[in-house]
Amino acid sequence: MNCNNRAVSAIACIHGDAAHPNLRGKVRLLPHSNGTLVVAEICGLPESETNFFALHIHEGSDCCGEGFSDTGAHYNPCNKPHPLHAGDLPPLLSCNGRASLSVVTGRFRVKDVIGRTVVIHSHPDDFKTQPSGGSGEKIACGVICQI
Repeated sequence: MNCNNRAVSAIACIHGDAAHPNLRGKVRLLPHSNGTLVVAEICGLPESETNFFALHIHEGSDCCGEGFSDTGAHYNPCNKPHPLHAGDLPPLLSCNGRASLSVVTGRFRVKDVIGRTVVIHSHPDDFKTQPSGGSGEKIACGVICQI
């Protein structure tokens, strides 16, 4: 809760890299009794072999740098191995370039990730390769801002 005794919510407005200029969407983070409800609505995803795309919260605070390099590594305050990072989320499944996801996670609270980044990767997460699940290039990013 913030000082006004209201629950903190946040949003990340997602934008694609130069190779994916039509990739965009929103990821909302809402307080939930079990942690955080993450709701993603994405469009403009590229065609891929599987149409699955890794979705992670990264520790960085902006979407600058070549290939979104300023996003840093996965958000992992407890120093756990992948896929137990707090920022590891289920993958997006694209249908004609669109994907929606709604998941509750107990790995973080909304206030813990404000100012961090949400990243979409070019490949699915294999849930085993260290440290990032073999998820490929960062193709879209958004900074998490309190609303």
